[in-house]
Amino acid sequence: MDFRHEWKHEISYLDMLTLRQRLRAVAQADRHAVDGKYLIRSLYFDTPSDRALREKLDGVSRRDKFRVRFYNGDTSVIHLEKKSKLGGLGNKQSVPISATETSALLQGGLSWMADSGKPLVRELYIKMRTQQLRPRTIVEYTREPYVYPAGNVRVTLDYDIRIGLSCEDFLNPGITIPAGDAPIILEVKWDSFLPSVIRDAIQLEGRHTSSFSKYAQCRIYG
Repeated sequence: MDFRHEWKHEISYLDMLTLRQRLRAVAQADRHAVDGKYLIRSLYFDTPSDRALREKLDGVSRRDKFRVRFYNGDTSVIHLEKKSKLGGLGNKQSVPISATETSALLQGGLSWMADSGKPLVRELYIKMRTQQLRPRTIVEYTREPYVYPAGNVRVTLDYDIRIGLSCEDFLNPGITIPAGDAPIILEVKWDSFLPSVIRDAIQLEGRHTSSFSKYAQCRIYG
């Protein structure tokens, strides 16, 4: 399993304006973005005892979480993802699943998962059976992504974080509300090294690495 370095910072609106100008000068816009941004909607899973949430809040060094995600309201391309953390390192595994499979999952239909030839789907199935892992919260937000080839760097500005009130509505348009007074989040990910041009571009006075979690922010409301 290959892990990448990850930094996360809570920033202000003025910080975002500053970073946006700097990043546009030194990095490239992600080719998947539309007008420089895209909308992400994720459905996070947790146990009845909120294991994923508690491990995040308690700062457990090694932890995993499952989510289902699609972009820009397009449910023709949906992915099941497993995000693993090890200290300041992160790894993401992802496999495509269909809207029909996702709908069945939302309704508690798991038989298709047992017969899946995809190891990640089967892993989630086993944990849903043994740990009672279940869909728990919808998280939606806007992302501005920038990439830099050297170091395989990806810098994102995430804002307008919203929560869905019912997991059953995951595939339906709309149905989200603001997740309180959530900050703007700067995330920086890279492989073996972070080029100095990017390191310099993201420097902000008085800002430090944060452990902010969009999932934890949205769980305050459901």
